[in-house]
Amino acid sequence: MTIRVYGLQTEQRAEPLGIDHPRPRLSWKLDSDRRGAAQTAYRITAALQPADRPLWDTGRRESSEGLLVSWDGPVLQSATRYHWRVEIWDETGTPAGSAASWFETGLLHRTDWTAVWVGRDLLALPPVDPPGAHDVAGGELFQPPLHLRRTFDLDRRPVRARLYATARGVYEPWLNGVRIGDHELAPGWTEYHRRLQYQTYDVTGLVDDGPNVLGAVVADGWWSGYIGFDPRRAAQHYGDCPAYLAQLVLDFADGSRRMIATDAGWTEQPGAVLSADLLMGQVVDARRGTGTGGFAPVAILDAEPGPLVAQPDEPVRVTAELPAVTVELRAPGQYVVDFGQNLVGRVRLTLRSAPRGHLVSIRHAETLAGGELYVANLRRAAAADRYIAAGEPQEVFEPQFTIHGFRYIEIDGHPGELAAADVVARVLHSDTAWTGRFECSDPVTNQLYANIGWGQRGNFVAVPTDCPQRDERLGWLADAQIFAPTASRNADVAAFFARWMRDVVDGQDTGGAFRDVAPVITMHREAAPAWGDAGVIIPWHLWRTYGDRQALADSFDAMTAWIAHVRRHNPDLRWRHRTGNHYGDWLQIDATTPREVLATAYFARSTAIVADAADVLGRQRAAAEHRALHTAIRDAFITSYVRADGTVEGETQTAYLLALAFGLLPDELIPVAVKHLAADIERRGNRLTTGFVGVPLLCPVLAQHGRADLAYALLHQDEFPSWGYSIRHGATTIWERWDGWTEHGGFQADAMNSFNHYSLGSVGEWLFSRVAGIDQTPGSVAYRELLLRPLPGGRLTWARAEQDTARGLVACGWAVTGDRITVTATVPPGCTALLEVPTAEPASVREHDEPARARPGVLGAEPSATGLTVRLTSGRYTFTASHTPDHTPVQEMS
Repeated sequence: MTIRVYGLQTEQRAEPLGIDHPRPRLSWKLDSDRRGAAQTAYRITAALQPADRPLWDTGRRESSEGLLVSWDGPVLQSATRYHWRVEIWDETGTPAGSAASWFETGLLHRTDWTAVWVGRDLLALPPVDPPGAHDVAGGELFQPPLHLRRTFDLDRRPVRARLYATARGVYEPWLNGVRIGDHELAPGWTEYHRRLQYQTYDVTGLVDDGPNVLGAVVADGWWSGYIGFDPRRAAQHYGDCPAYLAQLVLDFADGSRRMIATDAGWTEQPGAVLSADLLMGQVVDARRGTGTGGFAPVAILDAEPGPLVAQPDEPVRVTAELPAVTVELRAPGQYVVDFGQNLVGRVRLTLRSAPRGHLVSIRHAETLAGGELYVANLRRAAAADRYIAAGEPQEVFEPQFTIHGFRYIEIDGHPGELAAADVVARVLHSDTAWTGRFECSDPVTNQLYANIGWGQRGNFVAVPTDCPQRDERLGWLADAQIFAPTASRNADVAAFFARWMRDVVDGQDTGGAFRDVAPVITMHREAAPAWGDAGVIIPWHLWRTYGDRQALADSFDAMTAWIAHVRRHNPDLRWRHRTGNHYGDWLQIDATTPREVLATAYFARSTAIVADAADVLGRQRAAAEHRALHTAIRDAFITSYVRADGTVEGETQTAYLLALAFGLLPDELIPVAVKHLAADIERRGNRLTTGFVGVPLLCPVLAQHGRADLAYALLHQDEFPSWGYSIRHGATTIWERWDGWTEHGGFQADAMNSFNHYSLGSVGEWLFSRVAGIDQTPGSVAYRELLLRPLPGGRLTWARAEQDTARGLVACGWAVTGDRITVTATVPPGCTALLEVPTAEPASVREHDEPARARPGVLGAEPSATGLTVRLTSGRYTFTASHTPDHTPVQEMS
């Protein structure tokens, strides 16, 4: 087998347990050490068991594609596992590799559910007023979570057992005293009125013959807890109390089946969790235990939220643990713990010999102010957990229905000495597989990349949030669209973003306006420029990056409706009206970009994307209409905002960046505009002024137009404002604002000052695409045609990156030693690449064209403006050449 087939996915997930797509799409990746390796044909077979006769056999299909191949076999049945195998043939027609996987369907039809919604019967269960259960922020008494149980007896063990479950709120299921699965904060957050996700769990090994106890704890979560910055609970958004829906399906060896579903036979009883809120924290009284006394019947609830759907992406999970770096005693029983990393999750605390009834409190903060926890920026979010001890020799407290953004914690009331080993930070986020890696010779740039990654992890929690610590945590659209290119370099976010886009589309109003946030909470107005445009930009990005045509098609009508909305209210094609709460270039520093310039630039950009998307989807009429509209908007932009001397109205860095990046300048004015942009940066001592909208364009535009020196100067800048400034002052995540803290001003306004916010980390895409050099040609989809353009510069002596794309592993890197540069590249089977080897004077490499072409896998080579451009097939390559910054003649090319 000359090609390794790996990374098999069904609906962009590896071995998904419970999907409800009627024609799921199958994908695989390829890897080979052999140059020129490629797939030319495939065969897929599927069966109920690996050794069974196939119930679906595609036969040999002549195709180089292994991406999102639709199931066209028999109609899928509910609650069934399907095993599938793919075999491929290489470019010589020889069998070259195979691999196997499986997927399992969920409950494909609402009629498959016999379960009914159950909740608290307020007349049967007396109210609880335990100590410590009050909301610190407002004094409101939280109702305790539901503690539900159902007993049942079996005379034999099942051969297969599945639990299908969801909640209005967040839930944790249990069976016979064992927690089921590893999902956190399930079922996640969606536009609940339109769609509620359920999860599938394999519990075959947990079911006993004889008596069994099935249970769940259900807390408020996003359904009825605090969300956003409203001084009220979410009861006014979704519902006033949590509820549970579950169905345990037991299959036996004789073919019989039994179901245990939520119904009137379930009971509720007091439990250890007294209160739990995502923002406020959790209170646990360990003296109360679970499942003892006080049983009360549940209430049967008639109303149902949106339709039930199987969760299509990976859930939130605990993905890492971080030990304490320092533990400092501040007062008797009071400790401040530093985990050395700003993170999102919770704390697991081990208590030893705590007296019964003893109260221990944990507060969380991102940073310190004057040596104390800085909590003013949390606003109404209490971010405090409390534990009342049972009096056991050893007890472990770890809340499960809350989440905090923190680096530091303060433990108050700890009995005895706190050992570092007794406190651990548990990292939570949506478990998108990490697929990218960047590193270079500069420690500060490596720290920047680490900060970007931690910001992504901490803010991808069910939805792409804006910050994880204060009373907000909303799915802001602009933040997501500017960071999506960086996010998809780091991780496989295909299913994550495709699922969230359903919420974006569901939130669109009848006039075609998207909203600023999704799901729509608090912010009910129409979206601002660059915010609403996420509804166009992200589906297009999913197509370009992952080849997800379905995500593009599902959003296309909403995309065209958004353009129609803007055009209808701005017939002169200058976006000045119906701009929502126009944020402009949010949090730009020492500059003000005219809002009208920014808005019209995005109007043009989104219209061009819709035209391209229409081409992909075969909508020729829509493509022609939007292409003509884009031309007219571009003309309006040039007429209104571009002067004859190449200046753009406002003359800010972001104004020039938008015009250059979005193609809104006449060709003859592009060099002049670049000079104006560069002059502004240089006049400020190589400092930026860009906010959220401008920052992702800054380094790419400069490098594209021959000013990589300035791009690197900004990357390496460590004076305010810069990425390096925050790192120099201890940042381990990306700050929300450049001036979150400064030497001259201290902390910014507490009302909006997050230290974990990924937007300004959108420079990460440039680290991959130009610094290391991994990119794709403009017409390529899912990295089929690679453009590898490493860009030595700044104080770097080497850089490299790898990205496990939808087709396979791509890698590119470079190292300069003396007057020689070595460039390495990896191209997956079936892909091609244009590799630009950055040598000295381009004309001097002509004599070395032929030797390069003669190498296996090299299709040709020719001089380019930056050195030598080599055309490659798949394989692994190393090129060495002379390299001198002053472009002295090349002596050797090997």
